[in-house]
Amino acid sequence: MAATRPGRLPGRHRRASESQATYSEVIAIGEFRSLWLGQCLSLLGDQLAQVALALLVYERTRSPLATAAVYALTYLPTIVGGPLLAGLADRYGRRGIMITCDLVRALLVGLMAVPSMPFPVLCGLVFCVVLLSSPFTAARAALLPDILEGDRYVAGSALQNMTNQAVQMLGFAAGAAVIAAIGPYSGLALDAVTFLASALIIAAGVRRRPPPDPEDGVHASMWSSTKAGARLVFGDRRLRTLVMFAWLCGFYVLPEGIAVPYAATLGEDSRDVTLITGLLMAAMPTGTVIGAAVFSRLVTPTGRLRVMGWMAMLSCAPLIGCALRPPLAVVLFLWVLAGMGGAYQLAANAAFVQCVPPNRRAQAFGLVQSGLLAAQGIGILAGGAAAQALGPEPVVALAGASGLTVAALLAMLWAESRAEIITKVRTQAG
Repeated sequence: MAATRPGRLPGRHRRASESQATYSEVIAIGEFRSLWLGQCLSLLGDQLAQVALALLVYERTRSPLATAAVYALTYLPTIVGGPLLAGLADRYGRRGIMITCDLVRALLVGLMAVPSMPFPVLCGLVFCVVLLSSPFTAARAALLPDILEGDRYVAGSALQNMTNQAVQMLGFAAGAAVIAAIGPYSGLALDAVTFLASALIIAAGVRRRPPPDPEDGVHASMWSSTKAGARLVFGDRRLRTLVMFAWLCGFYVLPEGIAVPYAATLGEDSRDVTLITGLLMAAMPTGTVIGAAVFSRLVTPTGRLRVMGWMAMLSCAPLIGCALRPPLAVVLFLWVLAGMGGAYQLAANAAFVQCVPPNRRAQAFGLVQSGLLAAQGIGILAGGAAAQALGPEPVVALAGASGLTVAALLAMLWAESRAEIITKVRTQAG
């Protein structure tokens, strides 16, 4: 028998410990299916609503700034109340929080569908609807690791991400055609129905769980809980770096916010602009679907963490090519490529879960999600203002260059602090 080389057997054990969960394993879990389906339905309605609002405002104003401002309104409310409301999912049952948020949002969006609703009131309703997304998203994010353990969580997150992006592709690409056929207010009514459907699916398919126990036996006030969550997230260098990776999307999501004025530079009449807008808005979600499929199935759990920095740079670098004002086909290719790079968020999310205590999970996720949406909203608003002065193509290129610089810095920071998280992920994947 040939002698075994030193180090070979441990290597085999290390690879074996990184066995990857399959999508079929995850789909077989009924509670996950319910969360997955409810999320897809409500997201599809939201995409129809976003297309309707963007086209309506641009038709009325012909202003990139006004269009971006309304689009940004779907992100900015989280700055006001998101961090506070997210902590509700650590105080009360997470299933109940999700159902309540869905029902209230269905009512608010139903009011938005009233044709005589004044435009300022409509904007106020949008603000409230988005505000309620914070506790819902935090509750769902905190509940998912209880339903899916180990690498099943990564596979489930990847599946959710891919289907969410696919829904976005469908919503953005077909949204313009649907809105043209039924009108913007009917599109908002459909959005309300999807929230109701999501509430019913969660109520029927997700079992009740008691709220998590507080650390000291007593629930802190919402303000104290928010401060404690901020100390947890930003007081640890590893978590702080992961949060910055999440918020990097503020750079590469900017093109979506100025897709309508960008389409106006590529199309000759209003019909062309409408169709090109749908294609542009669908480009990055398409890339993310492809990237998530490859990243989750062909790369090991620790391999994802090792290449995360490179993937983050890929999410921004292709956008620089828009400075050359390429034709539509090239623009779509560049945006799809950037979307593929955005799949690095899967690895960042899995690493974040490893480092946050379960009873603080909703607050931590809520803070990150609120900052993420705020970064996107501020980026889109700034991009709209810059596009009004410079045009959309150079603004997209500037966003890509700025994001690439930040991603490179984060990649260097991550290389210094990833070893402990890689060990935890390898253990969980076993």
